[in-house]
Amino acid sequence: MELSVIIPVFDERENLDPLHRDLGDALGDFSYELIFVDDGSSDGSLEVLTDLVQKDPAHTRVIELRRNFGQTAAIAAGIDHSTGEVIITIDADQQNDPADIPKLMKKIEEGYDVVSGWRIHRKDKLIRKVPSRIANWLISKVTGVSLHDYGCTLKAYRREVLQGFRLYGEMHRFIPAYAGWVGAKIIEVPVRHHPRIYGKTKYGLGRTFKVLLDLFTVKFLISFADRPIYLFGGAGIGLLFGSFIMLAILIGRRIVLNEHLIRSPLLLLTAMLFILGVQSLLMGLIAELLARTYHESQSKTTYSIRKLLNLRAIGKESEKIA
Repeated sequence: MELSVIIPVFDERENLDPLHRDLGDALGDFSYELIFVDDGSSDGSLEVLTDLVQKDPAHTRVIELRRNFGQTAAIAAGIDHSTGEVIITIDADQQNDPADIPKLMKKIEEGYDVVSGWRIHRKDKLIRKVPSRIANWLISKVTGVSLHDYGCTLKAYRREVLQGFRLYGEMHRFIPAYAGWVGAKIIEVPVRHHPRIYGKTKYGLGRTFKVLLDLFTVKFLISFADRPIYLFGGAGIGLLFGSFIMLAILIGRRIVLNEHLIRSPLLLLTAMLFILGVQSLLMGLIAELLARTYHESQSKTTYSIRKLLNLRAIGKESEKIA
């Protein structure tokens, strides 16, 4: 299979038939599969999807989740059950345009690993645009992968860049950041965005705060997962340095002002900073042990190879990769 299109579905009954038709028109030149993931819909979306499978069994697959697990879990389920060399994600609300998929595939054929859609002319209310722009700017700065539109679901990925990590929370939008972590070539292309015709949006401002919280996790995994001592140890050294500064101030006040140490609240602050610094260093050492256990127990490498030239892949003695 050349291409797998993952479509998370939650109460989008009216949009499914026209979306399926538009996808078929856009993907006629590809070998493809459409994987609809019903994320606990209660409006009859599953019945529509069942009919689509009967009408188009060659291309349409459906995954029914037991309840509403969220968009990230639905995308993860679709990826796990896909067979395509390239993975496309797209919303089911018809706001993404399937006709843009060949544009994304062209960039994949040019050698890019991740092609991210950019909704330049976004057809949403201002109350959604402003928090989104702030979040995109913040995510770009924190992760080091600069994109204008992390929230656009329409993206294309080579399968290999999706291996090796699991998606939780609202982390599907951070996949480009994970891919950048392993050295993927990423590009952003303008795509069309249409106003919603049927149904209602499932996203509110509360989701923005969840994304910001997930950003802390992503930053840790990208920057410190392999060497957590850099984070905890750095914090510990900073706290110990602060405690020594406080102690020096206390000694100076004792010498110059003849102020007893026990009467100053700075003594308590000095002790607290020292204890927290030591604890941070110890947490860093424990985290280092856990990181090594994680990599060594699963035979995970601390590097990622794009390709091999005239070498055999480890574990594939009979196969040469050129």
